[in-house]
Amino acid sequence: MTYSRNSYGLAELILPYAMAGGLIYWAGQEGAELGTFYWIMTFAAWLLACYSVARLADIPTKDPTINQVIAVAIPVMFGAWILILWELVTTGLDVPTVLLPPPSMIGVRFMASIPILWADFQQTFMKAVLIGFVMGCGSGFLVAILADRFGFLRRGLLPLGNLVAALPIIGVAPIMVMWFGFEWHSKAAVVVIMTFFPMLVNTVAGLSSATAMDRDLMHSYGASWFQSLIKLRLPNALPFIFNALKINSTLALIGAIVAEFFGTPIVGMGFRISTEVGRMNVDLVWAEILVAALAGSLFYGLIVMIERRMTFWHPAIRK
Repeated sequence: MTYSRNSYGLAELILPYAMAGGLIYWAGQEGAELGTFYWIMTFAAWLLACYSVARLADIPTKDPTINQVIAVAIPVMFGAWILILWELVTTGLDVPTVLLPPPSMIGVRFMASIPILWADFQQTFMKAVLIGFVMGCGSGFLVAILADRFGFLRRGLLPLGNLVAALPIIGVAPIMVMWFGFEWHSKAAVVVIMTFFPMLVNTVAGLSSATAMDRDLMHSYGASWFQSLIKLRLPNALPFIFNALKINSTLALIGAIVAEFFGTPIVGMGFRISTEVGRMNVDLVWAEILVAALAGSLFYGLIVMIERRMTFWHPAIRK
């Protein structure tokens, strides 16, 4: 079969995965001797996969739907090949599962532990992360409005933001557990501390980003401080606010998981990770890490989707 210079054949998509599937089957056979040929074929499959992804990225099209499909397919294929190489290397080198289990083993444990993972997800993400995120970002936003209105608050609070940002989580988390107990409330308190000042600093910077000409124009129209805030400065600050929300979406999850290392009921992502590491159940630890990664990525993606809806006028979004 021949291809034109800009065509993308089905064989280019299937061949690398077929090679990888054969190699995984070969490595999984009991008593299989994996020699130089195995690694040559692994390297060849990786090169073919890279070529396939590069060819997919170069497909010329003006159809926005096809462009969106390609934009999603490329990172998915790249991520799939990272997992494939992980499987091939750990199996081919016979890496002890205590050090690094193959993805297939992690997937089996994930499917077998869904009730445990779901309970941990509810405890950590649905309670500590979401509640702490809303409280921390909400209070940071409100205080930023007050700091913008009253200059002494801005001059007094912003330097404290740098101090609090430098506080180590492992130092704050035990104190919060002592204050608020072993339930999710103490983890939410850690999340509030971690998300408050990024929102405060970014919102204050966003409110100050309106140009002097824009502010003078609003003043010439007789706009009050509140009218100027609602119609000019808050819309202008939205990119800064969403930047803080995106940063806090990852900080909140990290803070809640680390806080669970210092005291929690017998449920939660951090509790499960610290406990199962001690039991050498590394596959379950990686399953918890997978849940945390998926939750954090989806949370971040949701914020990005909302940002694109609300800041459609921004040059970065229009582009």
